[in-house]
Parts: sequence; structure tokens; C-alpha cells
Amino acid sequence: MTTELPPDLQPIKLQHMEPCFEYAFQTRVLTGYVHSIEYGLGRRLMVSCEGGDIDGPKLKGRILPGGNEWPTYRPDGVGMVDARYTFETHDGVFINIRNIGYRWGPPGVIERVNALEEFVDPETYYMRTTPIFEAPPGPYEWLARHCFVGLGERQKECLFMRYYMVL
Repeated sequence: MTTELPPDLQPIKLQHMEPCFEYAFQTRVLTGYVHSIEYGLGRRLMVSCEGGDIDGPKLKGRILPGGNEWPTYRPDGVGMVDARYTFETHDGVFINIRNIGYRWGPPGVIERVNALEEFVDPETYYMRTTPIFEAPPGPYEWLARHCFVGLGERQKECLFMRYYMVL
């Protein structure tokens, strides 16, 4: 059954609403061992999270060792980000993050990023994520009530992510 909608039925304010972003915090994620599996859909990596830290106007703390990233690289060269780890805030609150997104770039650029032998300008590749947070009630519940966008930069020493809250 097809439902016909009248063409004059349109949103009243939606077309005038633009997203606004507020910088929340940055993470520095230390990664460890990497395992790789080739399969029909591409290549899956298993990357350990060895720790790191969080700093910004809205959140400070550390990243606990024990998380993992499971990126998949599709045959078209697009990397699908899938990472899960835990933060401990400066005042002892534990917060889980699941970070999903995409990483891709022109031929040769992502290979250079993955080689970790040189700094590759993050403006030459795309690394964006949409994290979901599990935060308990209290001073950090805002994390579990807002959408966020993450922008990434990979360096040899660690993965940097800057998170912006969508207002």
C-alpha cells in the first residue's frame, strides 16, 4: 500500500535549523599489537588499546588499557572504524565509548598512514566517527544524551581524536 503525501506538507522550522558544534575534549589513544585477517569482505585488524588520556573543557581523565579497535578495510579502500574502550574521569567515574566511523583517502595516502613511518597531514585523508557513550547518572550523563562527531589524526605514537558535541 502506497501512502500519498500532499506536496504542501513540509516541515515548519526544520529547514532553518543548522547544527552547532561545541568542542568537548580530545583523546590520545596508545595502541599496541595488531593482528590482521584477510576475508571476503576485505581485511580486518584487531588493534589493542594500551591506554591514553583525555583532556578538554568538558572532560579530563585517562583511557584504561584493555580496549580494542576492530577496523575493517573494504576492497574499495574505505576503512570502517569500530573501537571500544573505557575512560576513567579525573574524579573516578567510568565511561564506556563505542566509536564507529570511516577512514579513507586518495590512493597511497592511507597506506602511508597505516605504515606509521611518517606524519601524514590529516587534511589529506578523511577520519570521522560518531561515538556513543555509556555514562552513569550524574555529572557526565550529558555524554549519553547528545550526539558527537569525532575527527581523527594518526601519528606513530598514538591516535588523536577530537570530539565535538552536536547542540
